[in-house]
Amino acid sequence: MISVYLKFLAIWGASWLRSVMLVASMVCLGGSAWAQFRVEVTGVGLTQVPLAVAAFKGEDASPQKISAIVLADLERSGQFRAIDAAGTPLDELSRPDLSQWRQRNADALVVGSVSRLADGRFDVRARLWDVVGGQMRGEFKEVLVASDLRLSAHRLADQIYEKLTGEKGVFATRISYVTKSASRYTLWVADSDGEGAQAALASPEPIISPSWSPTGSQLAYVSFESKKPVIYVHELASGKRRVVANFKGSNSAPTWSPDGKSLVVTLSRDGGSQLFQVDAQGGEPRRLTQSNGIDTEPAFSPDGRQIYFVSDRGGSPQIYRMPAAGGNAERVTFSGTYNISPTVSPDGRWLAYVSRNGGQFKLHMMDLASGQVNGISDTVADEKPSFAPNSKLVVYATQVQGREALMTTTLDGKIKARLAGQGGDIREPDWGPFRN
Repeated sequence: MISVYLKFLAIWGASWLRSVMLVASMVCLGGSAWAQFRVEVTGVGLTQVPLAVAAFKGEDASPQKISAIVLADLERSGQFRAIDAAGTPLDELSRPDLSQWRQRNADALVVGSVSRLADGRFDVRARLWDVVGGQMRGEFKEVLVASDLRLSAHRLADQIYEKLTGEKGVFATRISYVTKSASRYTLWVADSDGEGAQAALASPEPIISPSWSPTGSQLAYVSFESKKPVIYVHELASGKRRVVANFKGSNSAPTWSPDGKSLVVTLSRDGGSQLFQVDAQGGEPRRLTQSNGIDTEPAFSPDGRQIYFVSDRGGSPQIYRMPAAGGNAERVTFSGTYNISPTVSPDGRWLAYVSRNGGQFKLHMMDLASGQVNGISDTVADEKPSFAPNSKLVVYATQVQGREALMTTTLDGKIKARLAGQGGDIREPDWGPFRN
């Protein structure tokens, strides 16, 4: 355990960025990384749209239950409350009795069908009905191979979400995360609900800090396969990868610039741990910070003009902000003596981070305009928050009832969804961008 802890300590440069308790959990927990995820939604929002999703005609013969995936997506967003649609066979060609659905207190209804074509592909069709207004709000149609059925369900959920909220949905996006099972580490890319995971990299040595490129075509991460922390960029389509930072000492905490041309990383090559900017293809880095402390965990503002980061230059780890080209840094967090893992929402309004209080690590949300801070989790081992690309949800790693888990939460903390594996250590999540 000590050797593993020292490896992680080399990445962060100081023990204040990773507690012994969390590192021990990475070492001790086992289980299958192939285990399926299940979505458990808890909490009640203040203004949820009551929505019914009827079982799709023909989906019993489909490899994926489209209606169940759509409903789970929409519930997880925190914007919708499920209305029981059991025993009501409907498809997109049916003219539903909307008065019946009004009696069930539904405001919206989704109906559809899944049918297999002669060439083996599947035809997915759906309609969205406004129960209160008595009119159809939208239609959906896709013909696709069986392996894309889950993606089709997520795209349908996105369309429904946008029609009913006016905001872009994120269900067809992807997340990355790392598991440790026995002595093997695996970097996964999965659907936004944790399902459909595919391994991007497996190694007997730790893999940490995955970071999506702005286009979603590449992942940067830190791997210990060379017996030291080295930063790679991995092309997901081809599987090819390249080293972008392998300097003397520790190379860690990569984050992409919004234009995708460079990364900001933490290097200790000059002594201490400081922030540097390096071209996405590699090359000689340019130093951004000049402090006597430890500067790490950089995160760009969405406009690319500022970098948020963690530093102990004031005596304890706090979050600071500076111009993207370097320069004077201003302190951002003042509540608590230990604040780490900053991430800025894509709309620039919110800062999510982890704060330690009394030995407990909890997710917090700051309104950047007012500086107001709220704790939004009831767990005590939270880490690595990452915003959905529509800024409406956050994914983070934590422990629930003694087990590692990924969670999503609304920004007010009222609606949470647990993406729980059947066993093993699950952590280091990062939410990818919208798909083109």
